[in-house]
Amino acid sequence: MKINQLEVGSMQNFTYLLVDDNNKSSILIDPSWNTEYIKKLIQQYHIQVKYIVNTHHHFDHVLGNDDMSKTTHAKIIQHKSSPLKHDISVESGDKIQFGDCELNVIHTPGHSQDSICLINDKYIFSGDTIFVGSFGRTDLPGGNAEQLYDSVFGILANLNDDLIIYPGHNYGSTSTSTIRQEKKTNIIFKCKSKHEFLNMFK
Repeated sequence: MKINQLEVGSMQNFTYLLVDDNNKSSILIDPSWNTEYIKKLIQQYHIQVKYIVNTHHHFDHVLGNDDMSKTTHAKIIQHKSSPLKHDISVESGDKIQFGDCELNVIHTPGHSQDSICLINDKYIFSGDTIFVGSFGRTDLPGGNAEQLYDSVFGILANLNDDLIIYPGHNYGSTSTSTIRQEKKTNIIFKCKSKHEFLNMFK
């Protein structure tokens, strides 16, 4: 699987174009700005976009949905709790397949109620659940600090330490990381308890 990590817009968002090298089937994760550039890439490499997948419904991750859906005829996938219009609803345990590639869906609420991460045996596309060095804010509508703590410590912390993290924003010192590295350096993992984590918001 080829990963095209594209920084777009003024909020340092990452859009991802994931391509199965064997047959050029692909998915587009969180299209927002710079859609004309993405269209050129798709045309240049003769890619067939099967799905548009949103890690959550916040505007800076979905702005390009309609434009890219009209251009590619791809179905839009979101978590079943998303308040936005979409074609396919998913929840934890579901799989998204394109060509010979497959990603598993994990529901990780906290930043928003419909936040999901997408994983396989090598990578995790974490949306705004966790960044390099930090984590998604919880003070927006639908955010919940307790849920975020549970998502990170109850789910992400138990994943393979070697998984490479591809976050939803370029907020860290590097554009990618690993679960192992984040356990050592991410501010959320420095908290020794949920109580300590929640005190950060007081």
